[in-house]
Amino acid sequence: MEEALGVGNAAPAEAFEPPGWMRNAHVQSVLASSPLRRGVVRRRAESLIRASRSVLLDAGRGVRLHGWYTPAGEGASRGLAVLIHGWEGSGGSLYLLTAANRLYAEGWSVLRLHLRDHGPSHPLNEEMFHSCRIREVTQAVARAAEVFDARPLCLGGFSLGGNFALRVAVRAPAAGIPLARVMAVCPVLDPHSTLVAMERGARIYESYFMKKWRRSLILKACLFPDRYHFGNLRRFHGIRDMTAFFVAGYTEFPDLDAYLSGYAITGDVLAALAVPSQAVLAEDDPLIPVADVARLARTDALTVRTTPWGGHCGFLSGPFGPSWVDDELARYFAGAAA
Repeated sequence: MEEALGVGNAAPAEAFEPPGWMRNAHVQSVLASSPLRRGVVRRRAESLIRASRSVLLDAGRGVRLHGWYTPAGEGASRGLAVLIHGWEGSGGSLYLLTAANRLYAEGWSVLRLHLRDHGPSHPLNEEMFHSCRIREVTQAVARAAEVFDARPLCLGGFSLGGNFALRVAVRAPAAGIPLARVMAVCPVLDPHSTLVAMERGARIYESYFMKKWRRSLILKACLFPDRYHFGNLRRFHGIRDMTAFFVAGYTEFPDLDAYLSGYAITGDVLAALAVPSQAVLAEDDPLIPVADVARLARTDALTVRTTPWGGHCGFLSGPFGPSWVDDELARYFAGAAA
């Protein structure tokens, strides 16, 4: 069953009921980004991909963020949907492509925004990405609202991107961002809990993220050889060890604990949230402990929906079909466009 916490602004929603053989959390989580789905997903999103263009957004203080912008097709746009991928993902990640394609098919203009050092954006900024760079993401969304003036403006994010989306929503009124609705799918709630879940869970997830992070760091060092000398990146024993090294050497945070606390959204972080927002989480998510939902600030602006199944950013009813969450995203944003 599903649980709603807070007073949401959503229309009635359909429950996620996958067939029995798709109720395994690891099947859901792995399939969400599996290369086995790539050909099918990209063929379905061919019109979206073909209509997309590369854009650079001024995020202030000399920072530029990259995105793929797709204007709505024929007829008036239903609004602008900005979507943010997860850590070491991109605008081409399968879960983001299927969501963007659904919104595009519904008549939305779509911006797939890249966090710093994700997608093709590594050359744009010399300083490295870290998860507390909320100011620049907020500024980029504000700039997108100015440049692509379709209304309403809605924001969606997946995993770490969902965490960023909710933090942007808190800052939106002060930044002058006319956000109508926000939806976060499997958002990182407390990074401490996610790190522990990754360490204690199936090894596949930690290995996957370390491999992608190493690749990203090697590219960054190649682009800025006078600045970065990381040494053998395979010397680290796990994500905790590796993150602690980079926090100490390449951020302003005194230690790992301070850094992880810096982008947690538990406690009072969302207390000032005023933009209607919805978070969707799976109880079987191997990376985001759903128990942390109880530690979110209570606010009438936020609705939290939990489903028994779905894994991490999966919510698939079959190996090659779209995600249930694509329907939910389109439904929730449609409420703002009505």
